[in-house]
Amino acid sequence: MATSGSTSFNLDIDEIIEESYERCGVRTNSGYDLKSARRSLNILFSEWGNRGIHLWKVELKEQQLTAGTATYDAPTDANDILEAYVSSTTNTTASTNDVSLTKISRSEYAALPNKGSTGQPSQYYVDRQTVPKITLYQAPDASTYTYLKYYYLKRIEDAGNYTNQADVVFRFIPCMVAGLAYYLSLKRAPQLVQQNKMLYEDELNRALAEDGQRTSTYLTPQTYFPQGA
Repeated sequence: MATSGSTSFNLDIDEIIEESYERCGVRTNSGYDLKSARRSLNILFSEWGNRGIHLWKVELKEQQLTAGTATYDAPTDANDILEAYVSSTTNTTASTNDVSLTKISRSEYAALPNKGSTGQPSQYYVDRQTVPKITLYQAPDASTYTYLKYYYLKRIEDAGNYTNQADVVFRFIPCMVAGLAYYLSLKRAPQLVQQNKMLYEDELNRALAEDGQRTSTYLTPQTYFPQGA
């Protein structure tokens, strides 16, 4: 039996919109309807930012450290910073020396006594403004560890032109279409809102469950020694 030999299936933005309207029982070529659907798709992508970590949007950033400077801007497309460490080199080599940093909350950072002290950083705090900022404690002396490396969660790119493809991996195509159909039904097919919402949540839950890392988990029991032993 012959097969296509291709695994490149994807949808352009206009095809995503067309499929979603069809699920609402609506056919349209109206310019306003296309614009309205594209706006809803961008809102859907923003809503996904509240749905956890999407692995295809995690990226490694390298930031050169400046002696005595504790705070650095994250990239403008950053949503959050997930893990961070300081390093002696810009990339991964046999001679790289990396030290992992512990993420702390704003309250924990506020409680630190001397925020201007310098040394080897051991902690970091993320101020999640429009553009997140990462603050190290202690401020680096930039002697041995001259680079900050961190994995950050990028925002999903806007839909843009109708001939673009969405900034979404193939695993999320079904829930993207279902989600847009749900959003459009709020405007064009109120009788289908509940049905489309259930389909969307079902598709999204499956995609989020699949979008994980398959690694082993090891639990080590804490050992206690009685006093006087």
